[in-house]
Amino acid sequence: MDIFSDITMWILICSVGFAAGFIDAIVGGGGMLSVPTLLATGLPPHIALGTNKLAATFGSSTASFAYYRKKLFNPVFWRLSIIFTAVGAVLGAIFVNLISTQWLEKALPIIVFSTAIYSFFSKNIADNHNPLPENKNCLKRKQITQATTLGFYDGVAGPGTGAFWTASSNMLYKINILANLGLARSCNFVSNICALIVFISLGQVYLPLGIAMGIFMMLGAWVGAHSAIKFGARFIRPFFITIVLALSVKLAYDAWL
Repeated sequence: MDIFSDITMWILICSVGFAAGFIDAIVGGGGMLSVPTLLATGLPPHIALGTNKLAATFGSSTASFAYYRKKLFNPVFWRLSIIFTAVGAVLGAIFVNLISTQWLEKALPIIVFSTAIYSFFSKNIADNHNPLPENKNCLKRKQITQATTLGFYDGVAGPGTGAFWTASSNMLYKINILANLGLARSCNFVSNICALIVFISLGQVYLPLGIAMGIFMMLGAWVGAHSAIKFGARFIRPFFITIVLALSVKLAYDAWL
């Protein structure tokens, strides 16, 4: 690869990092941009997933702190969600590292494309004034089931996890959109960092690309979180869906054809 190609790659990584962090802070699903881009640089699938976890940890930490500072996430109330997200993420990261590279190369395009289609057809999230759900008997079961499932998925693959958190929380808890985003971003940070520890321990992280993308994800997440708090999420959907569909089609073409 010549110098021009190297420069082009780094510009692409940084640009996608900013866009992914921005999108992830608002609607979730930044991994649907970052994972295909890392794969397009030639990284093997397991290392691409581990490197994405490093970058995503930068972005999700920034977004989750922004929502926490605005009192849009209560870690004490959501402690079961935090704990079981961590458990699910560790199990998922261990599981994905037991899967063959060949299988993962063919599965990732399907996962990315499916989550993109889901995001396209999912209904807009209803807004209301409830910052927290009612503390009923079934609340703990909902938290444990949701957190373990989504934590495991984020450990295995990751693309669309934030969007799945937002959609499922709206269905399960009926809380307002900003509190919903605060929960999604914070639990996404927990699953990112727990899965990252597993990937690092197994040597499945390429630090230069992960750190470079992560720094720009932090910048994008900061802008995105403050934009979401101020304006809401609807303005990003057309851009988000277009980019994700284009990248997932390219990824599927490279893997299958």
